Amino acid sequence: MSTDKPKVPAVEGWFESNGPNPHLIGGQCEKCGTISFPREKSFCKNPSCDSTSFRAVPLSQRGTIWSYTNACYKPPAPYVASDPYVPFGIAAVELEKEGMVVMGQLAHGVRVEDVRVGMEVELVVETLFATEEKELLVWKWKPVAS
Repeated sequence: MSTDKPKVPAVEGWFESNGPNPHLIGGQCEKCGTISFPREKSFCKNPSCDSTSFRAVPLSQRGTIWSYTNACYKPPAPYVASDPYVPFGIAAVELEKEGMVVMGQLAHGVRVEDVRVGMEVELVVETLFATEEKELLVWKWKPVAS
């Protein structure tokens, strides 16, 4: 889906899509170094840390599929589904460096039958849906070309 409409993140501040290397944006505790996604703003996810100070950090662009499934049903609002609804794959991906698991849709054209647990994937940014004014972007997971 390519248009002349402005392309903006569907969720502001969760990923960087400018340039050739898109990435998720996590938060790192300035006291203990714990990394979270989405970025934490109020308290550290580490139960033994009482910090409330965080910095934005780019997360790994690659990881391995930890689990996956098919979204065969139309998700409820606020998700904006195609009409007619077209099922899509969802992958839980363990990030390469951080070891945390992040969920995301499979990239356009990638079917559940095309993936397997342990497969290496990379983050891509694609259009989630378009309005009359803009295209809303989201991160997705795409198998790494061998």
